[in-house]
Amino acid sequence: MTGFSGWKSDRALTTWPIALLRIYCGLFFLIHGWGKVTREGGLGGFAEGMAGFLGTRETMFDFYRGFVEAVVIPNQGFFAFLVAYGELFLGLAMILGLATRYAALAGVFMVLNFWFAKGLGFWAGQNHDVVWAFILLALALVPAGHVYGLDAKLSDRFKILR
Repeated sequence: MTGFSGWKSDRALTTWPIALLRIYCGLFFLIHGWGKVTREGGLGGFAEGMAGFLGTRETMFDFYRGFVEAVVIPNQGFFAFLVAYGELFLGLAMILGLATRYAALAGVFMVLNFWFAKGLGFWAGQNHDVVWAFILLALALVPAGHVYGLDAKLSDRFKILR
């Protein structure tokens, strides 16, 4: 049997659930990133809200508090930009299946920082950041972008996408 519509292999026919997870993940981050970029007050409004959230977070992990107080809050506009556009570009990369491993690893880094800022326990029911970290790590460890994604089309040309 030949490849499905020009994709690398017929494996894409049996690995569609990983593509579904990748695309769902992408939509989630795209929607949340877009909401931050286009919110009323722009990134400035998001930056103020982020700094307010971080400044009142009593459950923040102690090892992370010094970084937030010394670096993040004084540079809240820059970090708001990183968060908003990081979510937006992570979402786009996941939806397109483009540089998926790298985007997923950057996403793991991002959501781990969210978790550290919230300071929730690992097993806390409301700790979605740990769940997202595991989902993104799984997408980084498997060739998720090679299933109905641009990584499959571009991997012959750019070996870094394999």
